[in-house]
Amino acid sequence: MSSLEVAIIGYGLAGSVFHAPLIAAEPRMRVAVVVTGSGERAAQARREHPGVRVVADADELFGDTAGLDLVVVATPNRSHAPLARRALDAGLPVVVDKPFAVTVAEAEDLVASADRAGLALSVFQNRRWDGDFLTVGELDANGRLGEVRRFESRFERWRPVPKGGWREVGGADEGAGLLFDLGSHLVDQALTLFGPVRTVYCELDRRRAGIQTDDDAFLALTHESGVRSQLWMSAVAPQLGPRFRVLGSAAGYVTYGLDPQEEALRAGRRPDDSDRQWGAVEPERYGQLGADPDTVPYPTVAGDYPAFYSAMAAALLDGAPVPVDPRDAVATLRILEAARRSAEHGETVTALD
Repeated sequence: MSSLEVAIIGYGLAGSVFHAPLIAAEPRMRVAVVVTGSGERAAQARREHPGVRVVADADELFGDTAGLDLVVVATPNRSHAPLARRALDAGLPVVVDKPFAVTVAEAEDLVASADRAGLALSVFQNRRWDGDFLTVGELDANGRLGEVRRFESRFERWRPVPKGGWREVGGADEGAGLLFDLGSHLVDQALTLFGPVRTVYCELDRRRAGIQTDDDAFLALTHESGVRSQLWMSAVAPQLGPRFRVLGSAAGYVTYGLDPQEEALRAGRRPDDSDRQWGAVEPERYGQLGADPDTVPYPTVAGDYPAFYSAMAAALLDGAPVPVDPRDAVATLRILEAARRSAEHGETVTALD
């Protein structure tokens, strides 16, 4: 086998900016099929991936899956689970963009189906390979922070005027809103670092006119380990807080700004044509480590989004584990569902396993 033939369903932001370039950069994968009903996006796919087959919809794709080795679902949230189910039923491994599904029940059903069929199933939690997140993990692992007590994490933006897309005007039952969009990343990162959660408290607000679901959210998680995670997501933050503020018994770590990989991908840069180390952060953007007043810059680990599809290729060709266990995504969905219950009732709730 010269390469794994990959079909991408959806060629909007997720499919064209995040998935396709990373698949193309993986030597053992090829973007073979793109599913899009947009003539403009079809032309874009053909321009960016010469030789790609473009089909108009999922029915056409699943009507002819000969030669395919992997399906990537990069469509609006409400369609993630149904399309992943169709791929599994067709006997194909699947990568699903986050959120894995809209409900825990859907997610559990997909995991069970993949297990029964013996098919690889993973979730695109690319933010596990953000450089700043890798740096927090490194500091925690090497004991530089001491015992971590509080983990603060933010994805904040200043967008006072809505763009009007489905993420803003859709309902919660469609997986719209910041809790499911950015919260899927923040909760996954907190669980990856500090393990299972005992209790959840959440505040959800709609701050802008015309918005049907949350555009301003806060979560407080108490981990079974004793660490407290505080997570902020907002589209209406006129001043942005630190991306991470981690407080331990020996030192703290504070860093601002976003990992540069998304900006690079949006600008058309690719991991395999970079003129410098992919995901590297300039020294002036390093976070600060220490205890006031004695803090020093700490080098940010280079981010590595390409690692996801390298690991996925290894899972399919070498029998290695998938890069993100879908059961982790089920755990994240349980936290998000608990968060909605908390916000609805205005109280702290128990996060059930």
